[in-house]
Amino acid sequence: MRSAALLAVAAVVLAACGDDGGGGGGGDQPGGGTALEGRGPITFASGKDTSGNMQKLADEWNSEHPDEKVTITELPESADDQRNRMIQNAQVKSDEFSVLNLDVIWTAEFAANRWIVELPQDEFDLDQFLEPAVETGKYRDKLYAVPVYSDGGLMYYRKDLLDKAGVQPPETWDELTAACTAVKKLPEAKNTGCYAGQLDKYEGLTVNFSEAVASSGGTVVGEDGKPDVNTQEAKDGLNFLVEARKSNLIPQAAITYKEEEGRRAFQDGGLIFHRQWPYQWALANATDGSSKVAGKFDVAPLPGKDGPGVSSLGGHNFAISAFTPNKATALDFIKFFSSEEAQRSNLLATSQAPTRSALYEEQELVDKFPYLPTLLSSIENAAPRPRVVRYGDVTAAIQEAAYGAITGETTTDEALEQLQTKLEELTAE
Repeated sequence: MRSAALLAVAAVVLAACGDDGGGGGGGDQPGGGTALEGRGPITFASGKDTSGNMQKLADEWNSEHPDEKVTITELPESADDQRNRMIQNAQVKSDEFSVLNLDVIWTAEFAANRWIVELPQDEFDLDQFLEPAVETGKYRDKLYAVPVYSDGGLMYYRKDLLDKAGVQPPETWDELTAACTAVKKLPEAKNTGCYAGQLDKYEGLTVNFSEAVASSGGTVVGEDGKPDVNTQEAKDGLNFLVEARKSNLIPQAAITYKEEEGRRAFQDGGLIFHRQWPYQWALANATDGSSKVAGKFDVAPLPGKDGPGVSSLGGHNFAISAFTPNKATALDFIKFFSSEEAQRSNLLATSQAPTRSALYEEQELVDKFPYLPTLLSSIENAAPRPRVVRYGDVTAAIQEAAYGAITGETTTDEALEQLQTKLEELTAE
């Protein structure tokens, strides 16, 4: 599941690319993976626990495992900064972290560099998880991380305003523009911003750019590992963002938005449409006075060029650090946190997307979270961000190109031509 600048940390690809050993576990298991040994206290490195439910689950674990307690170490809010902190620890082989809460796209980089260990697939009922989420935890067909949270982009919209203006939720970018024009004719909406996503120069921009390209029928890096952004489809996607900024469909302030800035703007009534992850649902519906739009919004699929758009696949997976001495405890903790009971608890507390398929079919949950069918479709049809070992360098190049075009520093053609060249260098074997 956020900083304005990506710290430069080189992800050096070691000879480990040809050896997928887990590192530090102690031999192979018949069921696959590495024998994970060592019991005792562990540390869980994760982004900020905004709901408090992560700590609640950790407390449950600690009450049942007094000799193997887990301590949560909260990392910075920005995904880029979280990644950098984990890499810095791994590069010096620090045992500070035991379990890592990884963005789904980091698996290849961390596995190839032996910063995390292979996990025994036969000890997880992976057939009960969403298949796209499971694939994000694999590198070279081996499991290195277990999907705990999934994510698909949703279009949050002010249902009260659209209803009053007689407008349906838009399915295309042209319809989005028309809907915004109609809604802003309402006296109460004339000063409201039209649309925002995550467009600051950080990982969220890679997500939003990738969605725009995919929603035009293109791809950033294909399944063959080759970049493909110097195309008409990629140009159409980036042009949507560029033209939306020029026309003020995307307000000026929105190019500084990460997830939380956009969430606060939407909750304060400052946006008609907001591309966001499902976690916003619970927060925007809060009845404690923190949200001005509680009960006034709904969600729909993201719009695209000629029809419903394509989300980038988001989410977080749990992995075991290669340098922790208590890998057996870490493995059991991941099993606990990825269980159906724990995921149900997290959904109820945070509205984050679970990775257990059955939870999307529980009527009680669907009644409470009516967006679940839309979210499931978003995840099942989502396009992954580039699955590359040098992901840090790749995402930095994408952010630089997209931000330059959106802010008018370069043309769309120049940005994509330069990006294609850079990505070819970074993905060369």
